[in-house]
Amino acid sequence: MHYEGIIKKYSRYLPVSGKTPVITLNEGNTPLIFSGYLSGLLGAGFEVYLKYEGLNPTGSFKDRGMTLAISKACEEGSKAVMCASTGNTSASAAAYSAKAGIKCIVLIPNGSIALGKLSQAMIHGATVLAIEGNFDEALKLAREITSEFPITLVNSLNPYRIEGQKTGSFEICDCLGDAPDFHIIPVGNAGNITAYWKGYKEYKQAGKSTALPKMLGFQAQGAAPIVKGHPIKHPKTIATAIKIGNPASWAQAEAARDESGGLINMVTDKQIIEAYKILAEKEGIFAEPASCASVAGLIKLSKTGYFSKRKAKKPTRITCILTGHGLKDPDRAIKSVKMPKVIKPKLKLILKEIGY
Repeated sequence: MHYEGIIKKYSRYLPVSGKTPVITLNEGNTPLIFSGYLSGLLGAGFEVYLKYEGLNPTGSFKDRGMTLAISKACEEGSKAVMCASTGNTSASAAAYSAKAGIKCIVLIPNGSIALGKLSQAMIHGATVLAIEGNFDEALKLAREITSEFPITLVNSLNPYRIEGQKTGSFEICDCLGDAPDFHIIPVGNAGNITAYWKGYKEYKQAGKSTALPKMLGFQAQGAAPIVKGHPIKHPKTIATAIKIGNPASWAQAEAARDESGGLINMVTDKQIIEAYKILAEKEGIFAEPASCASVAGLIKLSKTGYFSKRKAKKPTRITCILTGHGLKDPDRAIKSVKMPKVIKPKLKLILKEIGY
């Protein structure tokens, strides 16, 4: 059967009706990849899976929420949408708005958005404005404008975004046959950890799973307001997608942590880059730096013995969410590896370089 996106697949769990125009790019249905390397790192009795959200249509998990946000905006007669973005939201909003034939306006923090993401928003025809300020200031302006003018806000403050993003939980449960024991996820604006927890609870209530995972969120050390207990006025991290100093879904993220018996911690940029390279070199997966906060968190917790305290008769299953594709930020990849060696076009020279 032809796959037609998350709204068609999970309509019974979503706030849609026969009157909802479905604006889709066939998002969702992303692979859950077993990681032999990371499983081995934790030892016998552990299974680590990577939910590769970078294989969504615009290259990030944002598409799950955006298909619903744009569909509902169209149902309500909206002719324009707006978002503040560090990149992925703008790319997704622009693409789905183009599909719907409505106007998209994007506010980005000047100099803090990866070119791969900026190029997407622009090629899809969005009106992109770079403001002299950070993401939090851009979001404040977007909220003010959309509250006064007939423009729909499509940041994660829009409840339909959370509704769409929760389908990631459904897919994980469908694939594993139940919920995992631990769910590890990057935390920026905190909408995604909120959405996944909501999804897990709903699936269990519907009898589609028998358990709930512990939610383990990770922020970048230079942008870790939840961990530090106060907003960060000038967040700093190479992981631009989670470079947010005052998360819109802060309270909901803490609720997910507390209700699940999990934690929200932080990892350094160095740990993020190490995880970034491990995924690429050991698993063949190219994920953007912010995505790798989940794997960096897994490695950090494994070194502290966090998982070894668990005793279970069956394998302990852990899912790490990889939120976006590595091609979102090609400059970071180039900076993280050695540049190609330049040699003369001689057969003997090439054979010597490759060890033959």
